[in-house]
Amino acid sequence: QGQLEESGGGSARTGGSLRLSCRASGYPYDSNCMAWFRQAPGKERREEVARIEDGSSTSNAVTNYADSVKGRFTLSQNNDKNAVDLQMNSLKPEDTAMYYCAAWHGISCISPPNSWGQGTQVTVSS
Repeated sequence: QGQLEESGGGSARTGGSLRLSCRASGYPYDSNCMAWFRQAPGKERREEVARIEDGSSTSNAVTNYADSVKGRFTLSQNNDKNAVDLQMNSLKPEDTAMYYCAAWHGISCISPPNSWGQGTQVTVSS
């Protein structure tokens, strides 16, 4: 049974930094895409924060970011298609949310992800 293991998160002050990590294990296929979503308090929908779509290797992967985090968050893979790190800098109170790692294993990345982590809380105070 595959799973996504998340680590990192926690609390920070406005302008601070946090790092989230996610690693996939136990899946029969490498992930085609990996992403971080977040769900803010009181919001019903999860927002996609950043996604990485793999090419033939991690060196030609493509990353995309939500407008709300561009220039502040960086998603990286470090030569492992099954692990991603999300470096979050210049944090704002509106970044407060439960953050979920997601992955696409053996399916097209235009579909919804078929793997989810348990979530890790990020809280930013002013």
